[in-house]
Amino acid sequence: MDTISRENNTSYLPIAGLLVGLVALALAFFALFKATSVGKKLDADSDQIAKIDTIESTANNAAQDAQKAKSEESSLFTSAQDGFTKIASDLNDIHASIAKLQEAAKPAPKPARASKAGSAAEGSAPGTVSADGTYTIKSGDSLAKIARANGVSLADLEAANPGADPKHLKVGQKINLPEKH
Repeated sequence: MDTISRENNTSYLPIAGLLVGLVALALAFFALFKATSVGKKLDADSDQIAKIDTIESTANNAAQDAQKAKSEESSLFTSAQDGFTKIASDLNDIHASIAKLQEAAKPAPKPARASKAGSAAEGSAPGTVSADGTYTIKSGDSLAKIARANGVSLADLEAANPGADPKHLKVGQKINLPEKH
């Protein structure tokens, strides 16, 4: 029996080995297929990770740019505020100057009465002073000469005649003489 039982056991053993080998081969193909799909998924995920890294880098750069812009905006605001403060100061100075000019442009002092008694035609001839305190310009006159001749300062004479142009005096033109101090 020994021979028979050996024969029976030997005939099944190669078949069982062949079946185990086929199952192992099928499992190997299945594992290879799964490994390939996992590799593809890993490649796709690495592309997504690279995109995320790029987005993160871009976001960090944008945050740095925003911080720089905020700093520059603050500096610009300070510069603008300083400029407005200077302009306000300059406007105050201009306002004060205008007030001084307005004060200077107030009506001139009353003209002095002529010291000479004359006829009704006096003051109409060039180089004469009329009774109402006006002087009629003659050829060669200047405001400085007129001021000296009539005992008044040049500044008072100019103040009494704000509309008179000292460089363009005309013969026969009448100007006011200020009162003598």
